[in-house]
Amino acid sequence: MTELIYQHDSYLREFDAKVIRVDGARLVLDRTAFHPRSGGLDHDTGFIEGPTGRFRVVEVLIDRGSREVVHVLETEDHGIEVGTSVRGYIDWNRRYKMMRLHTAAHILSAIMYRDYGALITGGHISPDKAYDDYSIEKFDPKIFEDAVAKANEVVKQGIEVRIKWMKREEAMKIPGIVKLASRMPPDIDVLRIVEIPGIDIQADGGPHVRNTREIGEIVMIKAVNKGKKRKRLYYTVKP
Repeated sequence: MTELIYQHDSYLREFDAKVIRVDGARLVLDRTAFHPRSGGLDHDTGFIEGPTGRFRVVEVLIDRGSREVVHVLETEDHGIEVGTSVRGYIDWNRRYKMMRLHTAAHILSAIMYRDYGALITGGHISPDKAYDDYSIEKFDPKIFEDAVAKANEVVKQGIEVRIKWMKREEAMKIPGIVKLASRMPPDIDVLRIVEIPGIDIQADGGPHVRNTREIGEIVMIKAVNKGKKRKRLYYTVKP
């Protein structure tokens, strides 16, 4: 299984690794700072550089069977072989925008859970915007307007975002540790926990900012009624 070094330091922009598998344009490394498309969060892009040149990473995926992270290069004609030492470079502007949106999503979901008992029933974060679907029965855009306003007050407080690791059995006893209606954390013994003290605590494997103030301002784009238990909020962040 690939070592996910972004889970320990989301601010890593460069890293060294060794190639352990090659399948055409697809490379598997022993460790990576590239976040794969997972958990509703889009994948990173960037470059992998080796003895034969520098190649763009256009997609990053998780092999569901092996739990290895697959880096898809722009070409199969890269000449990188198993055992090669390479250096990875993250497209930082893309990653950082998604980190800001991801932490904003946690604050919003905490407010929706606290005030309306709402769980997330779907969602996606891309570099430009995000959306979340909530399990509320009534469609009222004012609910989302209020949630965004409350979330921005949290952002302004400059709260430290903490990362810790907990035994699964202990973590699952925490109220609200899972805010996804249909998805439990992976069946592993130790869970990565993201905590915004006094606001939110969730089992989560993705990159986040270190302080809520880094989010900037959360801006509501629109609200859409997508059906039963699928009231959707589109939003973005700006400096």
